[in-house]
Order: sequence, then C-alpha cells, then structure tokens
Amino acid sequence: MEDAALRIEDLHTYFFTKQGTVKAVNGVNLTLKRGRMLGLVGESGSGKSVTALSVLRLVPRPGKTVQGKIIFNGSNLLDMPENKLRDIRGKEISIVFQDPAMSLNPALTVGYQLEEIFMTHTRLSRRDARESSKELFRHVGLGDADTLFGRYAFELSGGMAQRVMIAMALALNPQVLIADELTSSLDVTLQAQVLEYLKDMRRVYNSSIILITHDMGVIARMADDVSVMYAGSIVETADSKALFKRPTHPYTWGLFQSLPRLDEPDRRLLPMKGAPPSMIDLPNQCPFLPRCSKAIMDCRLSPKPELTEIEPGHWVACYNPIRRVD
Repeated sequence: MEDAALRIEDLHTYFFTKQGTVKAVNGVNLTLKRGRMLGLVGESGSGKSVTALSVLRLVPRPGKTVQGKIIFNGSNLLDMPENKLRDIRGKEISIVFQDPAMSLNPALTVGYQLEEIFMTHTRLSRRDARESSKELFRHVGLGDADTLFGRYAFELSGGMAQRVMIAMALALNPQVLIADELTSSLDVTLQAQVLEYLKDMRRVYNSSIILITHDMGVIARMADDVSVMYAGSIVETADSKALFKRPTHPYTWGLFQSLPRLDEPDRRLLPMKGAPPSMIDLPNQCPFLPRCSKAIMDCRLSPKPELTEIEPGHWVACYNPIRRVD
C-alpha cells in the first residue's frame, strides 16, 4: 500500500481578476502520509487555505486550478467527474473550514445538517441517522445533544460551532481531514479541547490530517510533519522534530527568530524585514529574495528553486540554505 494518503503535485490555482491574475497557489508539492498529521504553516495570504479548497475543487469564482495533480487512492481528483467527487467529499475527505459559524447553513438546524450527512452517504434510516448525530455531538463534548439538535448556527458560541463542524467532519470516519485554522477564533481553553478532539480522531480512526495554521506552538504540539508555505509554494518540509531543531530555509529560520521561547526568556526577537510579494506580480526568481539576508548571485540570476532533499525526509527550496550546526 502506498505510504501517501494524499499527494499534491505541482498545483497551480489562480484567481483571474480585473487587476490581474492572482497566483494564490503557484506550484505546491506536498505529501500527507497515512496515519500522520501534517502541519501546513505560513503567513496570511501564503496560499494555505486555497490549497485546501483546491483538494476538493471548492475554489470559489473567479478562482480556477489550472495545473497539477491531487492523487487520492490512485486517482487524480482534478480529473474526476463531479458526481464521483461528491461521493468523496465529506465521506473520504472532510474539511473543517476556517469560519465555522459562516460554514453552517443559517436556515437549517445544526442537527438536521449533520443528520443529512448520514442520510446522503449511508443507508441509515432517519431515526438511526438522528441517533448517530446525537451520539457524535456527545463525542465532541456537546453534552445536551437533544437540545443542541434543534438549534441554529446563530444560537451557538464560537467553540460550539467549531465542535459542530468537527462532528460533521468526523461523521463518516474520513481517511483524510483538512483542518483550516481550527483554533484561530477560540480562547486558550477551547483551543486545548479542540486539539484533543483532533488527537482522539487520529487515534480512534487512524485518520490522516492536514492542520493549517500560522501558530507554530500548535504545530510543535500536534504535527508529525511540517510544510512551510511562502508566496504560493512550499519552501521547506520535514518531520516536526527536524524542522524545529534545525530550520534550513531562511524564511523558516526567520519565523523561529520572531517567536518568543520559554527556555530563552532573554533572547532578542528578530522581526522579519519587508513584506511578502504581490501575488499578481510574482518574480521569476525565489519569491523570498527581496527579504532574504542570505541571497547569493544564483538567487538573483536563476529561476525559482525547486524542493531538494538535503537529508532523508528533509526538503528545502533554496540555493543557499542555512548550514547545519550540530
């Protein structure tokens, strides 16, 4: 059996606007291994969420995936007929969207929305689907399932809405779960609870998970592997321990230098200079070039670097990566 639960190859997703073509995803390559959690990190606007939407062809207009492959169970999802893809959405691959309250239908009760997932993808009766829905609500920590079943999205707190979305994602035990900024709108206590639900899901169902976030603390706690995204492409990928111990791409190194650390309370924080490039006018060279303190002549004269394996399982897209010091 192939080790990859999901493989993305040379993915390009563009938005065609009056101002120009926004290259939101510009050559993404990443692999989600079976039974593991992949953290996808990067600044806002780096293309993380658009990558997630591209997986199930949910990119809103005027966006369009123009190139690449997304391989799942031996098939390219980008070539799959819409009726076949509908059977995969929610059943085999689920997404927890960034804004849970906005993702729920305001005109339908949350119980009905979860119940319909069972009715659409299984042969359960309406009564059994309702009981399964209530049991799932209890599983994610929503105790009074009978009352919750009849509520609408506007009646839920942010944490409750997030847990409802997780319940909907868990409903059919998907092989792959994509969690987009799962904890960004929650307080610290609810963050901890939601992350525990995610751990439980992987342990109980052996799911493979892509965790999209800009919070490196969450990545350190949760992820087995990490891919760092900048300006629409992956610049570094490795297992979590290797990346945190020895970041190699100058952008990854810069991210860590700007974060406070409990074990080095007196360490001076170094903010990253400059700003990300315009996604409408991306350079042919490395997009990090204007902000990079390690740029050499190859960076200025050569096209954007490809991901290169510098040690087993550790890949970096850089002509002058930071040297390893053991």
